[in-house]
Amino acid sequence: MRYISCAIRKSSVEFCLGILILVCAHNVCAQTPPVKPFPTQAITLILPYSPGGSADFLARPLLADLQMKLGQPIVIDYKAGAGGTIATAALAKSKPDGYTLLMVLSAHVINPSLYQTLPYDTRKDFAPITLLARLPQLIVVRTDSPFKTLSELISFAKANPGKLSFGSAGNGNTSHLGGEMLQAQAGIKMEHIPYKGSGPVVVALLGGEIDLMFDSFATSYPQVKAGKFRALGLASVRRSPLLPNVPTISELLPDFAMDGWYGLLAPAGTPRSTIEKLNTAFNEVVRDPKVKAQLNASGYEVVGSTPEQYAKTIEDDLIVWSKIVRDSGAKIQ
Repeated sequence: MRYISCAIRKSSVEFCLGILILVCAHNVCAQTPPVKPFPTQAITLILPYSPGGSADFLARPLLADLQMKLGQPIVIDYKAGAGGTIATAALAKSKPDGYTLLMVLSAHVINPSLYQTLPYDTRKDFAPITLLARLPQLIVVRTDSPFKTLSELISFAKANPGKLSFGSAGNGNTSHLGGEMLQAQAGIKMEHIPYKGSGPVVVALLGGEIDLMFDSFATSYPQVKAGKFRALGLASVRRSPLLPNVPTISELLPDFAMDGWYGLLAPAGTPRSTIEKLNTAFNEVVRDPKVKAQLNASGYEVVGSTPEQYAKTIEDDLIVWSKIVRDSGAKIQ
């Protein structure tokens, strides 16, 4: 009987301990709610140029669908200046949690060759998400300009060194480098006037502050359609179906070819699962037929890549643009 009594008491103790463990586990679970999947708050998208520029024109059509897919607001933060390096430095200092992103242009891979020092490491400080789109540059003048062709403009510039001025969306931008390449390959000299983004340089040309500009197709094309600008050349390997009568610059200068691109970066160290979720959301939106048609109508060629493909684009173009910058003689003013 004593043995049976002890066995019963032991079972009771084990039973009570089991109940106590379950109660404690329940309380712990109640006090520590499960971690919610990314994202749980608004996402900031930094744009490295002013409102009204080509990056802005690409970002805005994506916002509504992105917010629906991610379930959180997307807030645009414009940080213009210094060829995009101010915005890029801000991203490098941001917390790597996916809540601060940056849309970069080709200037991202040009800047290391133009600037002696940068406040970040182009290769190490960022996590590529996706290559969103490509977009060529246009050389445009006002419709009251005496130049009807690029050949006429080059002939005048040769006879009048330094008299013509060209505007760009900023030092280190592809629009700046395009002008430098034109000067180098055509054997001419013009004055470069940088602005903080495509929007301001468009206003400057309309107002007569400059004679011509290299600018993104997206911001120049509406002015060409409206009859305010005349397109003299396209900085691409092929003519655009939107402006089939406008020749490529390479038809006059065979070695001239450059295409701008737009991609998305996060700070280095951002969790892979977060990168993948952002990649899926942005790629699905940019490839949506309605959004794609809207972007195509402005001259963008939609891409949407894997993070690895975009990383390779960045690495390859760092090498390519280094040679272009060196050969063009481009300098930061």
